[in-house]
Amino acid sequence: MSVKVLVVDDKQMMRDSVGATLQRAGYTVVVANNGKDAVGKIERHQPAVVVTDLKMPEMTGLELLQHLREADPEMPVVLMTAYGTIGDAVEAMKHGAFDFVQKPFEGDQLVIVVRRAIENRRLRKEIVEAKTSPSSHADPVERIVGPALVGSSSPMRSLATQIRQVAMSSGTVLIQGESGTGKEVVARTIHAHSQRRDRVMLCLNCAALSSSLLESELFGHERGAFTGADQLRKGRFELADGGTLLLDEISEISPQLQAKLLRVLQEGQFERVGSSTSLRVDVRVIATTNRDLSRSVADGTFRQDLYYRLNVLPIAIPPLRFRVDDVPLLAGHFLTQVAQREGREAKQFDTEALELLKAYHWPGNVRELQNICERSSVLSRGTLISGGLIQPWLLPNSGASMSIFPQVASYGMNTLAGSPPLQPPALSADLGGALRSLEEVERDEVLRALGQFNGNRTRTAQALGIGVRTLGLKLKKWKELNLVAQSV
Repeated sequence: MSVKVLVVDDKQMMRDSVGATLQRAGYTVVVANNGKDAVGKIERHQPAVVVTDLKMPEMTGLELLQHLREADPEMPVVLMTAYGTIGDAVEAMKHGAFDFVQKPFEGDQLVIVVRRAIENRRLRKEIVEAKTSPSSHADPVERIVGPALVGSSSPMRSLATQIRQVAMSSGTVLIQGESGTGKEVVARTIHAHSQRRDRVMLCLNCAALSSSLLESELFGHERGAFTGADQLRKGRFELADGGTLLLDEISEISPQLQAKLLRVLQEGQFERVGSSTSLRVDVRVIATTNRDLSRSVADGTFRQDLYYRLNVLPIAIPPLRFRVDDVPLLAGHFLTQVAQREGREAKQFDTEALELLKAYHWPGNVRELQNICERSSVLSRGTLISGGLIQPWLLPNSGASMSIFPQVASYGMNTLAGSPPLQPPALSADLGGALRSLEEVERDEVLRALGQFNGNRTRTAQALGIGVRTLGLKLKKWKELNLVAQSV
């Protein structure tokens, strides 16, 4: 059976809207119109995650959370909150809620948070089982690599050792890796194993916001600080006090914000926009980037002093082409996930398909493999997925297959004390071809998927692991640049 999600809200329109969004994502939805109704349905249906409104009559979302913490401490709770109750939502997170989404929110945003909550619960279960297992001291991969981090290759063993060492420190972490390698998964794994694991972890994508909006998101603003600031707003640093803040794509922040971020890392202090009063916080920062920040420093686009402040505990994630031995394990994992979500028997790749997957250069890394697994699971007619089905989706290798990160390419991998040196696998790439931009690769893959699904954007977006709105925005941009046909 597919994964169950309980949606709790006293407004039917909201229940219907949220329920429809989650059903489209493959979940079985159970609804409750108040907290008391939710308690009974939790006992009957045993959902994997609860999504609840914060402000409800009779029993509030916070009261429901407190009840769940007593009945089932491992049940993840996601709160839906209006702008004026964000402070209450963060307070609830300090009491055990997994995350919150602010109304109005995009459906994709909610689905991502729900998926993270489910994976987080699986990971915590894996941690508990590893601690109680008689063999828990035998293999660092068994203790660290759970459902979200799959692999037994030498690079993954080294990564598991680094995560274990880094997690118990309070130092700033810089995670570097190509797009699709699982940087956020590693960040969440570090938090889950850290001494702050029972405190809040907030995430912010630095590439998704303009400089002015990003400053307000990071540090908050006072009422009247700028046009539209009609009330005080706390920033992510203030909301994450005592916990962890993940800054995704840190390389995209402006030079002015880099200076302010440096001060927080150095002194633990900052001011809200429009305020002269310094606030002190205790936040562990984990930063991720798909660029080589040392090159950005050399180019003058990233501050050297901030780079050294971030690069206290560096982790470089190997691309999938450097750990092809993990491809069968990952493929099996993703096919099982699809089967559980769809409530059917898991499919398998035949021998020819597995050989193709292991020989592929994986420009999109683990995310690309996951998309191919989901697509082939949907389109394959039998229980075995043939090589002929997936071969058209595998892009020709027209460029070098070395990593953009020197420490990964040379397999130093920024290893910490006690981590063994790694030997790179043999590479069969043709190094003489011309490099293609990531956008060209992405565009070709999107168009290939659109053709596969006869132009159906909903099915295409699901197969690619993105939202329909995101797909539409990409196609619109490419049409404006005359990179795709206007009829697409």
